[in-house]
Amino acid sequence: MTVLYSHTDVSIHVETTALRVIGDVNVALAADLAASGVKWLKSTELDAVTFDFSGVDKASSVAISVLFEWLRICQQRAIGVDAIDLSEPLKRLASLAELDDLIENPSTALAV
Repeated sequence: MTVLYSHTDVSIHVETTALRVIGDVNVALAADLAASGVKWLKSTELDAVTFDFSGVDKASSVAISVLFEWLRICQQRAIGVDAIDLSEPLKRLASLAELDDLIENPSTALAV
């Protein structure tokens, strides 16, 4: 496991083919979080990744925004997304935003 980004409230870890976010994703850190993941995605040789937000305890549209930025880079770089794992609070938020299909089937949803 490699720590890609670390702040008092939140961190990003690289675990094999996964970017794992742990902590409280807030507006003040969103740009740095997104940029750290983008930098890693642009430098990786992987052809597929997993995004793991299961360690994010609070429902936050900011966390969903960071996820969208990473998904955009994956689309640009033709990196497949094997899975998106969300914490229960983020799952509820994603469901309210009608993102269930994207979260449950990222490769299919992004191929359209």
